[in-house]
Amino acid sequence: MIRITLIVAIVAGLAVAALNFTLVRQKVTTLQSNLAEQTAGRQKAETELASTRKDLKSTKDKLTQTEQTLATTTEERDKAVQDATTLKKKSDQLTEDLTKTKGERDTAQEEVARYHATGMTPDQIIQVNKQIKNLQDTLAGTESENKVLGTKIHRLETELDRYRSPDKPVMLPASLKGSILVADPKWNFVVLNIGENQGVLEHGELLVNRNGRLVAKVVVSSVQKDRCVANVMPGWQLSEVLEGDQVIPAHPAS
Repeated sequence: MIRITLIVAIVAGLAVAALNFTLVRQKVTTLQSNLAEQTAGRQKAETELASTRKDLKSTKDKLTQTEQTLATTTEERDKAVQDATTLKKKSDQLTEDLTKTKGERDTAQEEVARYHATGMTPDQIIQVNKQIKNLQDTLAGTESENKVLGTKIHRLETELDRYRSPDKPVMLPASLKGSILVADPKWNFVVLNIGENQGVLEHGELLVNRNGRLVAKVVVSSVQKDRCVANVMPGWQLSEVLEGDQVIPAHPAS
């Protein structure tokens, strides 16, 4: 009996050991599976983190470049405003000098009339007229410089607005009108007979019409004194753009 009992105990122990081994193996298998899933998840998270860091660095670099461009544009605008202020003061001074010279000229003419009999020479009168002419020429040049600086300031302010509000449309003079000199249907660009002298600005949008009907919308890509180049905007071409078609601002300034 003792021997049988021992044999039964041994068999039971072996059965328990086998059962425990099976349970332990299942747990080990489950742990290995969980570990593999956690490892894959961690690797995926690390990959996404690296991608996010790369995107963040790219965005930061673009922001830095934009800030530098904005600072440069602001500096140029401030310098242009300062130059315009200086020229305005110079113009005011020249205007004052011209007024003074005109008064002196009138006085001189009166004196010529009164003292003609005293022998005042024509050279003296010619000299006064030359001074007046020189002042008038100087004033005209200053006014022209003021106009150029005003145009430059407006262009810089428009560029600054585009950096601040990229979606904000560029306003063009409400009276601006022009026509197409050259149309290239292959590359979808046109050449217009209006430019900087007429108030055209880069990125300004124009409506192309023929006999009062809308043909397309174009956006200005480059500007010269009396010419500009514009590209046909995708989705806005209702028919083929032709030479002689008329253009008006899409966003006229009030």
